Amino acid sequence: MFAQFARSSSMNDISIVVKSLRSRRLSTVITAASVAVATALLLTMLSLRTASFEAFQRGTGTTHLLVSADSSPLTAVLNGVFYANAPSNPISWAKYQEIKNAFPYDWAVPTQQGDSFRGYPVAAVGPEFFTRFEPVRGEPWQLAQGQFPSKPFEICLGSTAAVGSGLRLGQKVFLTHGSGTSREGEHAHEHAEYPFTVVGILQPSGSAHDRVLFTDLDSSWILHAQDRREREGVEGLTTLADLKDEDRKITGILLRLPTRPGRDASAAIQQQFDALRRDTAIVVAQPAQQIDRLRSIIGNIDELFIALGVAVLLSSGISILLSMHNSMAERRKQIALLRALGVARMRITGMILTEATLIGFAGAIGGCALSLIGNAIASGALKTRIGLVVDPTLDPRSTVIIVAGAIVLSALAGVLPAITAYRTSVADNLRPEA
Repeated sequence: MFAQFARSSSMNDISIVVKSLRSRRLSTVITAASVAVATALLLTMLSLRTASFEAFQRGTGTTHLLVSADSSPLTAVLNGVFYANAPSNPISWAKYQEIKNAFPYDWAVPTQQGDSFRGYPVAAVGPEFFTRFEPVRGEPWQLAQGQFPSKPFEICLGSTAAVGSGLRLGQKVFLTHGSGTSREGEHAHEHAEYPFTVVGILQPSGSAHDRVLFTDLDSSWILHAQDRREREGVEGLTTLADLKDEDRKITGILLRLPTRPGRDASAAIQQQFDALRRDTAIVVAQPAQQIDRLRSIIGNIDELFIALGVAVLLSSGISILLSMHNSMAERRKQIALLRALGVARMRITGMILTEATLIGFAGAIGGCALSLIGNAIASGALKTRIGLVVDPTLDPRSTVIIVAGAIVLSALAGVLPAITAYRTSVADNLRPEA
């Protein structure tokens, strides 16, 4: 189509190239779309990788050490801080008192998991969880409505749990208690005899705690003691007076050591970590350290996905090459006509390279837009599923490198078609057909 666009002497090369692309609108759009998808894939993976681990680090809150009876420190952090699953092994209240009194901790908050409401985890916590613990460093708990639980059978909702469950202040809630490995295991049942009253709804914290319902330890112990008493054949509702030592169990302890004013780290963390590890009945974890370990484990998988993204980008370059190379057979006569009209070989070669570059440029810009949409969708999904607020933004340096790489790759894909155009013979292609 070059010839019909070049008849106007005032028309510049860019106009000719643009109209040539429009004449092959379908193939141009498909080829540019392949570049856009590859660019978006790379940008989205890079931005999500960085933002997600920042969110995990932020979500550990002000906890220095986590004590659990889980199988490993990483499992303890995923279960105890991010509520991946309910810990299956309990810790006795006597063990909690022993650990708490062995060192002058800033605070030691006991927690218990195992119950749920409509799929949202329920955590029973000590009172210092709301007054001393911060879900995100420098951001203490804030109430959107109501108050924190202050007596048995009161419950406070995380922001995501409140929206998802549709609960409001004053409503009655019946928790589901499961004795299996899952909160919704085959032995799960509803404690209809113990209604909880919604007394508070928390402001969003941007952590996994947003999808949790919080109550006090006494209420949780009563629920579990009721199960024991029913198995023993004891009738009637359980009260605090009926609790035995075996009923007072927890699944985790959040510990914070004393720090200097204005500092988050404590010089005694490693010493106390080593001291607690001597007790083989418990597992001790440093949440921030375990998130770094998780990052190193997942890092190899990330690299694999990035390599796949690069492969997709390379394949988009090949698609540009094939699309333009196939079109050259149809455009030989037009190129020969341009040559006959006095257009230099290098000028035609430049037009072909410009055409390939424009396809890459359009695809790269479209990829940036697609990555923003993909980041928003992924961020919303992560917030809904695990409660983390992930804010994936396009890193300027990575964006420039990937966009520039896509454009350069597209230009390189146009080299072979440009050489073909350069070598096009005027005499052979303008010879009258027999």
